[in-house]
Amino acid sequence: MMKIKYLYQLLLSHISILILAFVIIISLFSHFVKEFAYQNKVEELTSYAVQIANEFQGGQIDMHRLYPYQDLLSTRKTQFMLFDEKQRPYFMPEGFPPREKLKKSEWSKLKKGQTVMIRADGRFDDEVSLVAQPIYVQNEFKGAVLLISPISGVEQMVNQVNLYMFYAVISTLAISILVSWLLSKFHVKRIEKLREATDKVASGDYDIHLESSYGDEIGVLASDFTIMAKKLKQSRDEIDRLEKRRRQFIADVSHELKTPLTTINGLVEGLNSHTIPDDKKEKCFSLISEETKRMLRLVKENLDYEKIRSQQITLNKLDVPLIEVFEIVKEHLEQQAEEKQNKLTIQVEDHVIVHADYDRLIQILVNMTKNSIQFTQNGNIWLRGIEGYKETIIEIEDTGVGISKEDIEHIWERFYKADISRTNTAYGEYGLGLSIVKQLVEMHQGTVEIKSEEGKGTTFIIRLPLTAKQP
Repeated sequence: MMKIKYLYQLLLSHISILILAFVIIISLFSHFVKEFAYQNKVEELTSYAVQIANEFQGGQIDMHRLYPYQDLLSTRKTQFMLFDEKQRPYFMPEGFPPREKLKKSEWSKLKKGQTVMIRADGRFDDEVSLVAQPIYVQNEFKGAVLLISPISGVEQMVNQVNLYMFYAVISTLAISILVSWLLSKFHVKRIEKLREATDKVASGDYDIHLESSYGDEIGVLASDFTIMAKKLKQSRDEIDRLEKRRRQFIADVSHELKTPLTTINGLVEGLNSHTIPDDKKEKCFSLISEETKRMLRLVKENLDYEKIRSQQITLNKLDVPLIEVFEIVKEHLEQQAEEKQNKLTIQVEDHVIVHADYDRLIQILVNMTKNSIQFTQNGNIWLRGIEGYKETIIEIEDTGVGISKEDIEHIWERFYKADISRTNTAYGEYGLGLSIVKQLVEMHQGTVEIKSEEGKGTTFIIRLPLTAKQP
């Protein structure tokens, strides 16, 4: 299949439209000019015919009075003659065409007092415009005046007009082709820039900036393309960051698994070979149990995150007293808080209700409270509940080390840990806890935010609607 460049397609379409428009305009204009000229000639002949017929108002006419009309009309290449009531000529200038008689239908119209007007007639040697005016004297038909004028003058005028139109079309077409070429080159150049930008994006270069100062569709497309390239770059950067964290996560998980597995393997071999004294066996079993639980937590957090992310869990929302939830969380984590000399305090009124899935709400608060315990030493942790307008506000505040502004921006991301050095702690060490929290809160159609200052502690604020929001 033959390929035609877009530049030539544009140019060809413009020229085709121009030529078609010119053909239609010239045809219509030529027809209009011809019709106008014919009509104007007939009206002119009719006017002279009426004047000559009026010369018979007295019943008779001096033939000498007709010669001035003959001289005047001859300058316009027009001839006339007079007929009596029996269509016999009684005034016929020299050289008048021999076939001068009118048709029966035309003579019948004249007898009825109607004027006969014919714009083009071929009954004479040349095509002519013909006008016949009846002559009445005291309401009695006395004959007719016949004027004929060749249409060659009209045709000549029309041809002259067409010639001028042709010159105008040629000059206009030449200018239009030049302008069309320049405009087509301009638009094609803009499209070429888009194509070059597409090649860059395809090769992985997203540093694209296209001019979008023009408000047309190509300008809008260039603007959208620039935005798309920017978003692709952001996505690539985000993928790179996630890949980096994933690698770090795999390294951490490998280390976390290797350490307990090595410990468990050594203890099991010692038990099998009876090299461990009986009084140490109970401690060995306890250590094996702790290391096994540690590995199970890692697997559970990963499975939970993937289920939540792929929406494989269903929420069963109920109205639950918030103080009941806080007490369960406190009971679950109080020992861990005491190990770091932290005090857990509940601050909520008995009537405050939260609309949520009971088990998932426990999971949210346990994860966030664990995070506060992890980064707080010999301090205080408050679990607060406040009844807002059509929502329940939950705050978890601690007096720990706080979080830097840089870390706050990424704290909800998967695999992210605000303190990389703390990979060996027992709570939230894998960088998945807060990611799970955010996913679960959003599934409840709620919001979560964080306020923190380094050295002064951190506050997590969760807002959960009391009823399901309408989609």
